[in-house]
Amino acid sequence: MGYKIISKKKLSENLYELKVFAPYVVKRAQAGQFIIIRTDEEGERVPLTIADIDKEKNELTMVFMAVGYSTKNLALLNEGEEIKDVAGPLGLPTEVKNFGTVVCVAGGYGAAPAYLISKAFKEAGNKVYIIVGARNAELIFWRDKMKSVSDKYFITTDDGSLGKQGLVTGQLAEIIKQEKIDHVMAIGPVLMMKAVADLTKAESIYTTASMNTIMVDGTGMCGSCRLTVNREVKFACVDGPDFDAHKVDFDEIIKRISIYKDQERCFDENCRLLGSFSQQ
Repeated sequence: MGYKIISKKKLSENLYELKVFAPYVVKRAQAGQFIIIRTDEEGERVPLTIADIDKEKNELTMVFMAVGYSTKNLALLNEGEEIKDVAGPLGLPTEVKNFGTVVCVAGGYGAAPAYLISKAFKEAGNKVYIIVGARNAELIFWRDKMKSVSDKYFITTDDGSLGKQGLVTGQLAEIIKQEKIDHVMAIGPVLMMKAVADLTKAESIYTTASMNTIMVDGTGMCGSCRLTVNREVKFACVDGPDFDAHKVDFDEIIKRISIYKDQERCFDENCRLLGSFSQQ
């Protein structure tokens, strides 16, 4: 039994949105969790964060960037075709309660899971701000959806082609100066999340980070997603993916993922590279 693709959209260059009929996954899925898919019998296991769920239609939405062998194969599938396996929901859901004022900071395609997480915070009674950053305007997607689940929605781009020119941390710092922030949620590239954690730690603002580390099996068996949190070894797939950002050893993670980024230079059909969420 496969998982039928209900709709497919190209959001920008190499960035796609797929809606899949997956009733067993959708029934239990919550904000912050992820899935692992295989496009076919011989396909690699690809971890993807859950971007949205529709419990009435039993539809699961995933957003991914086609940059590696497996995600490029996934991007070739069209409406009506099937994905071989969709396993999940995996990981622990995001801690959602009424914190007060919450800022969700998302980088790049990290904006996809930020939507569902922000929606959950909003439904819990929080004032919700969303900051989305990207290299340029073309990589900013779901603007209307983001606005619908936030009290204020901010965009930053490296080149200034949309929103405010600069980094998400610059926008976050401005908000912190203007009002009391009770919780910050960071989702996206590791360097971005580290920068957010450094900023909020200095301001004593409780911050969580969605650790989209390298992953293979998603059940805690392989150990590839291990990280150090408060000097203890944790596994992003079963202990997370969300962790207290002020206790995560980001330097250790950055050092490990740099190994794989170096290998990207030799990527070809005979060099399949393990990747992070949405990058495999």
